[in-house]
Amino acid sequence: MITDTIKNEIDEILPGVVADRRHLHEHPELGFEENETSKFVIERLQALGVDDIRTGLAVTGVTALVHGTKPGEGKCVLLRADMDALPIVEENAVDYVSQNKGVMHACGHDAHTAMLLGVARVLMDNRDTFSGTVKLLFQPSEEQGTGGALPMIEQGVLEDPHVDAVFGQHVSSGDPTGEIHVAPGPNGAAADSWKITINGKGGHGAAPHQTVDPIIIATNIINALQTIVSRGVDPMAQTVVSVCNIHSGFADNVIPDTCELGGTVRTFDPKLRDFAQDRLTTIAETVAKSFGGSATVNYHRGYPATINDAEMSELVRLAAIEAVGEDMVKVGEPGMGAEDFSYFLENRPGCFWNVGTRNEERGIVWPHHHPRFDVDEDGMSHGIKTMVNVALTYLNS
Repeated sequence: MITDTIKNEIDEILPGVVADRRHLHEHPELGFEENETSKFVIERLQALGVDDIRTGLAVTGVTALVHGTKPGEGKCVLLRADMDALPIVEENAVDYVSQNKGVMHACGHDAHTAMLLGVARVLMDNRDTFSGTVKLLFQPSEEQGTGGALPMIEQGVLEDPHVDAVFGQHVSSGDPTGEIHVAPGPNGAAADSWKITINGKGGHGAAPHQTVDPIIIATNIINALQTIVSRGVDPMAQTVVSVCNIHSGFADNVIPDTCELGGTVRTFDPKLRDFAQDRLTTIAETVAKSFGGSATVNYHRGYPATINDAEMSELVRLAAIEAVGEDMVKVGEPGMGAEDFSYFLENRPGCFWNVGTRNEERGIVWPHHHPRFDVDEDGMSHGIKTMVNVALTYLNS
């Protein structure tokens, strides 16, 4: 559906999109605090002349509509970008380094927002090429555990007008610049966190027989937790159980009363998610009891798995090939990272894909959430072209 004229238009506006991205990178804001970011988005949308700008959704979220003028069935497609940054001190030596000390766009949400503004501009200029409606959604707080997607859905962003399909994209520091990676089925994992509090009986380090050592209990729990995956999960099913922190004691000669463990569980299959939670709880409680102590498990379920609809994934794959060329479109591999776009995919068919922004020659190689993370902005052109063509293809299909 995308024409060479539209592709050229995207290449022409890319410097402006890059400028927007750098402005946002200089002024990062944390989740649910994206006040200036939202203001910037609103000003850009108003200048474009889009319809029905709505603000204050999930605190700082913004939506707007672009109506096609081509006769035809009036479907509605939602395009989403997240806006929040991370509590990280940036270490990049660039002109657009963060001016908000201790806050950094270290995951590429500045690029997502700038690209969606670019998509909005292109669609506004080409309304005669599609029928129906594009709902632009700028979401707060993807990085925080509570997330901005679910409260926006609860506030009705998938209605008025009714959304038929949802699409989003994420820059990828692991993929070469401009490559589009589409994973049919699982794209990101469900992300759960947990804390185990072990209660023993403290005492002198020279008299361990008079204690119930919570550290010994903890080490045995840690070892046993490894069997959740190695002896409880089909080797062909991706599941991760990681112990990420341990806290106990304060002196070299004192056995403490308590020990705390914390970590994460990542799964794609809801049944494995239930299994891992149940087995983790059982192991912690029974191992602690066998040593004469006790354990309390606090298990928190985070974002569900990001599962792409097969039909929508194929639509994105074909639209990406048309937009950027078959050699630049790859089959994406599911990753164990989490994304709250998953909530949109639980409610509507859609697809979430990755846009490569890694450039080793330019030293843009650092991973997401790293103080030196950056994106090769040339890849943003392919992201815009793909998202524009996904919208055009869906609405005209």
